[in-house]
Amino acid sequence: MTGKPLTIGRAARKAGVGIETIRYYQRLGLIEEPPRPLEGYRLYSEQHIQRLRFIKRAQELGFTLREIATLLELGSGQCGETRELAQAKLEQIRRKIDDLRALSVHLQDLIDHCEQRKREEACPIISSLSAADTP
Repeated sequence: MTGKPLTIGRAARKAGVGIETIRYYQRLGLIEEPPRPLEGYRLYSEQHIQRLRFIKRAQELGFTLREIATLLELGSGQCGETRELAQAKLEQIRRKIDDLRALSVHLQDLIDHCEQRKREEACPIISSLSAADTP
């Protein structure tokens, strides 16, 4: 183990996550919970910090915790399977971007209609949202 073992608070700060995040990841099995000494606090190693940072970076790339668990299980020796997961994630992100672009265009249309309406007319944005409630 390189580096001095850290308490959960210091490990959280070093990894850039919260204490409750570490505990949550432990409950999910994403990181191992260090043994508790008879007297004292659990101590986290540099390997724990590296794993926490891996999880954080994977989340920043859009991977879910379930997908991250799969990546952790695969490890660095399974590049082909990891690439397939990354490709699937990329396709999912691209679909989401397309959906967001369509939403953006629709919302801009509503804003434009709102700016062009006459004072006595109902707000097109409110009308559109209200119409969505009806079957």
